[in-house]
Amino acid sequence: MADIEYDLVVVGGGVLGTFHAYHAMKKGLKVALLEKDAMPKGATVRNFGQVVPSGMNTKWQQYGRKSLRIYKKIHAKFDISVRQEGSIYLASNDDEIQLIEELKEINRANDYTSILFTKTECLRKYPGLNERYVKAGLFFPEEITVEPRTMIGRVHKYLKKKGVSIFYKAKVIECNALKNEVSTQLANGRMLMSAKVIICNGSDFKTLYPELFSTSDLEVSKLQMMKTKSQGDFKISGSILTGLSIRRYEAFAECPSYLKIKSKEPMDSLEKKWGVHILFKQAMDGGVILGDSHEYADADNIDDLGFDLNMDIDDLMLTRAKEIFSLPTYEIEQRWFGMYSQCKNSDIYERTIDRNIHIVTGIGGKGMTGSAGFSKQNIQQIFNI
Repeated sequence: MADIEYDLVVVGGGVLGTFHAYHAMKKGLKVALLEKDAMPKGATVRNFGQVVPSGMNTKWQQYGRKSLRIYKKIHAKFDISVRQEGSIYLASNDDEIQLIEELKEINRANDYTSILFTKTECLRKYPGLNERYVKAGLFFPEEITVEPRTMIGRVHKYLKKKGVSIFYKAKVIECNALKNEVSTQLANGRMLMSAKVIICNGSDFKTLYPELFSTSDLEVSKLQMMKTKSQGDFKISGSILTGLSIRRYEAFAECPSYLKIKSKEPMDSLEKKWGVHILFKQAMDGGVILGDSHEYADADNIDDLGFDLNMDIDDLMLTRAKEIFSLPTYEIEQRWFGMYSQCKNSDIYERTIDRNIHIVTGIGGKGMTGSAGFSKQNIQQIFNI
């Protein structure tokens, strides 16, 4: 039996799909959000929970700044685990100092607040920071963290209160564009009818339109992360990003000195081989999340990445982390990996099929930060409202 009652069906309950549903709801549309699992368990819940527009290029920083406002607006009405404690990039040498100084000027021109910290100020704000490592820092006071394993569920609860229909264990096996509507067929036999469908499928390229994805420029990144046991009374505020992050994040690629500094890096380091950069973020339970690494495979070869954790990668990340922060304990409580999809030649993957089926995926590592702001604009474009 078909439900011919939705303006929009969103396939995929991760952060990108969820915020498409949110903005459609805000526009007064009747929305159904479909999640194939009991709850989202992809990249949305397997990350640090750092919302850091500061790390993005100018275009995506604008989306990220809109996301900050959206997260804070929802949190003011309904607790979604937002903490505004800021983000800092720690420079460990003169090259990294030059980059954060240049980024500060870019942000000044973009009217985005950032504050240069001296070594002494960094050490004062972040107890346990190794004085031999840090030389200076760039602090972004407006940025937030969320708890990734709880945030998305809480946003879903908020959407339900606002009238969005959310279906879990709702695996979509087929979408068909009819004359003026789209039928969405679920594995459980149910069919939904809607004016439009948006597919935010993350890195699931085997279920819907596999032939399309196999010939695309999409690739998947596998990231290893871990979390320590509780640090007791010891506290780290906000997001800590380090010199390796400065050398990796898109925002710094816009700095005048970036290419010259990157050209001096050794090409055969283990950090380069495994795409390692070191981040710290303390969870609400007191454990510190740290990582991460990046291994890549084309969309058609995801299985090549395997399901194992490479302990050599974890050991390298722990060694580097200990050189930066002295924590009360580095005993590890949890280890995991996440996978996100990204495009090799563009910043996001968008494809429209038969006018009313819109695929939106491949947002890469920008998902937690950029999805809320990007989705607002995308809903306006898709529905011309």
